[in-house]
This record gives sequence, C-alpha cells and structure tokens, in this order.
Amino acid sequence: MSSNVGIVMLVHTALGRAEQVARHWARAGCPVVIHADRKVPRATWRAFRKSLADLPELRFITRHRCEWGTWGIVSASQEAAEVMLRDFPDVRHVYLASGSCLPLRPVQELADYLAERPRTDFIESATTHEVPWTVGGLDEERFTLRFPFAWKRHRYLFDRYVALQRRLGLRRRMPNGIVPHMGSQWWCLTRQTLSAILEDPERPAYDRFFRQVWIPDESYFQTLARLYSTNIESRSLTLSKFDFQGKPHIFYDDHLQLLRRSDCFVARKIWPHADRLYEAFLGDNAGIARQTEPNPGKIDRIFAKAVDRRTKGRAGLYMHSRFPNEDWENGMTSGQYSVFEGFAELFEDWESWLARATGARVHGHLYAPERAEFAGGQRVINGALSDSAGLRDMNPRAFLTNLIWNTRGERQIFQFGPADNQAISWSIAKDPNAQISVVSGAWAVPLFKSNRNFAELRREAALLQKVEHKHLDILRSPWVKARIRIWSMAEFVEAPMEPLQAIIDEIGSRQLRRLAEAPKLTELDGFGQFLQNLKNQGMHPYLMGDFPADRGLARPMPAGRRPYLVK
Repeated sequence: MSSNVGIVMLVHTALGRAEQVARHWARAGCPVVIHADRKVPRATWRAFRKSLADLPELRFITRHRCEWGTWGIVSASQEAAEVMLRDFPDVRHVYLASGSCLPLRPVQELADYLAERPRTDFIESATTHEVPWTVGGLDEERFTLRFPFAWKRHRYLFDRYVALQRRLGLRRRMPNGIVPHMGSQWWCLTRQTLSAILEDPERPAYDRFFRQVWIPDESYFQTLARLYSTNIESRSLTLSKFDFQGKPHIFYDDHLQLLRRSDCFVARKIWPHADRLYEAFLGDNAGIARQTEPNPGKIDRIFAKAVDRRTKGRAGLYMHSRFPNEDWENGMTSGQYSVFEGFAELFEDWESWLARATGARVHGHLYAPERAEFAGGQRVINGALSDSAGLRDMNPRAFLTNLIWNTRGERQIFQFGPADNQAISWSIAKDPNAQISVVSGAWAVPLFKSNRNFAELRREAALLQKVEHKHLDILRSPWVKARIRIWSMAEFVEAPMEPLQAIIDEIGSRQLRRLAEAPKLTELDGFGQFLQNLKNQGMHPYLMGDFPADRGLARPMPAGRRPYLVK
C-alpha cells in the first residue's frame, strides 16, 4: 500500500459519491483530508462524517463557506494541507481534488509516477499575459482591484464597485513585488513546496492581498509556488475541460471510452448519477496498469468539435436547444440558393423558363406583401411552411432558413423586389450560400404597362426607387458575403444572353451547355418616353440607366449580333 501521496478533498454536494471516492483513495493507502462546504446542512454533514468514521487515516477539518471566486476555497485548501502535513509525515506529494473528481487509473500508478519525480510540483502556473482561458473575466485587474463582493451572490455590488475603482484610478501593488500567475486550482505539490508556502513569514501579507483577489483559488498557490519550487511542471494531473463560456464540461456515462483514452490519473467534473463511470473506475477491476504519460491532448480534438457544434451547430439548422447569437451560427442556411431581382418583370413566363433551364424549384416573390408565392401556386410546402404573409413576417430570416433546410438536395430560386418585405435584405446579403442577380430599375416595367393615373405612378415609382436604392447599398456593403451581380436595366437589355449564361452556369444546371432557348423579353416600346415623362413630372428615375426617349427596345438583341446557339 502506498502512503507517499496525500489527498485533500473539497466537497460540497453529492456526498454519497464523495464517500465512495474517499474510500477508494483510502483503500489504496492514501491519507485523506476532507473539507465540506459550510453550506452543506449540518445533519447531512454529520451523517457523512459518521459514514467514514471507520477509516483511520482520514481527517475532517473546520468547515469554511466556499463561494465561487472568493477566498474561502483557498482558506479551506490551506487548512486541509496543514493537517495533511502535520498528521502524515510520510506524505511526499499532496494532491488537491474535489468531491466530483474520479480516479481513472489505479492509485498505485499515481503513487509510482510521483515517486519517480519526488521534487516535481504539478501545478498549472502562467502569467496573465500567457493564459487564454479568462473567458468573460478579468486579467490583470483581478490583482490590481479589490473584490470584497461575491460575483454570483452580489453581482450588482460587484460590478458597481469595479466600475468605481476604475473611475477613481485605484490600483493595488503586489506584495514584495511578486509576479501573479494563474492556472487550474487542481494541483499536486511536494511537501517541500507546500510547507514553504504555508510557513512563509510573509504569508499574512500574501493572505491579506489574495483575500480580495478575484478567483484566488486560480492564483494563490499558482503564484507562490513560483517562489519556492525547484521544478514546476506547469500542468495539472487532473483532466478538466471547459467550454467556450469558461464552464466545466461534465462527464457522463457515455464518456467512458473517452476518459480511458486520455490516460489521465483523475478527471472532473463527473455527473453524480454516472453509475457506469463509478463502477468502471472504482470497482475491483478498475483498470490495467498502463504506465503511460497522462495525455489529455488525445481528446482535445473531440472537445474542440463539441465546442464548435455547440456554438455553431449544423449549417442552417435552428432548434429550441440551440438558437445562436447573431453571426454565431454556422451559416444562416444549409444550402445554396438564388435570388433574382427584376428578371420576372423583364421576361415573359420567366419562372417557367428558369425552371426548365436549371432544373431547380423556382418560386415567385416569396416576400410579396400578400403571400409567399411558392412554386406551382402551392399554399404549403416542405416542412409545413405556410404561404401566410403574417406567419412569414414574424421572422423573415427563419422563414428562409426553414425553406432551404426542408428542401435540402434541391436548389431553391425565388424572386425579390422593392415591393417585397425588405427585412430579409441584410440576411441574404451576408449569406455565402446566396447568389443574387439584380437588374436595377426593372420594377418600373409593370408601372409602365399599368393603366393608372400618372400622378399615382410617379409617387409609387419614387417610393420603389428609394427602397431599391437602400437595398443596393446593402448589396454593395463590405460586409456582403453573397455572390452578387448587378446590372442597370439599360445595360442588361443591350445583351441579355451573356449575363444569363453566366448565371445559369453558376447555378449548375443539369445541361452543361450553351443556352439554346432564350426567355422572351417583354415589349418595351415607349418605355424610354415613360421614363422621360417621370423626369418631366419631377421624379428622376436613375436606377434604370440611360434610356433615350426615342429608343425602341422591342427585341432582346440588337441586329447583327451573333446569337448563342448550339449546332
């Protein structure tokens, strides 16, 4: 039986599991000193002590109140370490663990490992400039400011007092010029280093200083060990993983093989109801001696994937359990889609022609004011998406996300224009899955063909032009990630086949060849005069490009230009 390793356990919940682990350490010959949080009910505490009364090499210490981020955790660790060093003179290393820690390898392996390194301290210890894990916290300020209020229990006072100190420019000096270090609170220190920390004549000064440091359990021993240790391995022998918010990962039964693969001696934080883990690692057949170096890096890639899946999820998939912050999602949509603006106004039977040319599902104006114009006039499509404008406009972005997700494997195409709901503009502009093709000013063609009072037409034209101008500003923003092509109407109708061919090629139609069938351009005789009339009435239609008043545009291509035909 080994006795060169002493275990200090800090427990506050799941005392039944803590008892089970304490007995495991004791059976292997390790002295155990236990501290229980003062918040544990007295009756529960007494029953816990009584259940372990049969272990001769187990001690209990005075209970401290251990709130997260406060001095109580350090104070409890100090007192427990003092009892360990006083009552068990054969102990060479003191291992700090929690009640939710679980030994993963035979305790004798840990004892042998430490016996081969009698003067090595295992404690994660790095300066504030070198640590990447202060998520949502304070770096140097945790040492230069005072923190008399608990962050979890008195959050308002905590924040206000920090703001006051910043405003007044208050700063504390490190005692004796020591350099603050940070790291995991779960350490394994030699008797020589630990006794030097606890018996230092300057300890009262250090204790006074760290008593008002934020989260001192991650800096007190990590800093002072640098003063006395002759050989520090800046790592913890306890496997502990944290998520992107700085919260510890909890291990469950389905992590059994993952924990075995890590080769670590101890892991935290174990779910108290993970019966399979406790049976596997604390049973008589707890494991085969491996004599290998602990290597948590083996499972780092898996945890990195888990963090990525939790923060980003699958592209275009939203659900109640994972609704990310804006721009945190792994792509707004799950597949590529196309948006055409102005084409349905310029070409007759545009949607039918585009469906034949691409093999995609071509919708009308999905964001039209009256209803979502699904392909084929459907009222409900995949995923029980309704064409109701009211339901759609409650969350226009989610409407598009659901449409693309529920039609995976089939490219979706829809029309868009200034008369539609513009709330979707930024979303599609920042979506790398979007292909947006715009013929600016084409919204004027239906006005030109309508039989309405000219004063009414002028007012609506001014409004639509203003809306499209703002939309085009968004599409030209440096934040845009979509693939965007913009033509003025005059530019496009000069030679429509070349841009159409480029768009269709990019969509990836089923027939990878030159277009043999051109969509029919709508009749535009007199359109230039219509624009001139708008100018004469005080409205300047600039998005269409230059249309001379006497210019005829009845045919889609100027005479003499070679057509794109396949022989």
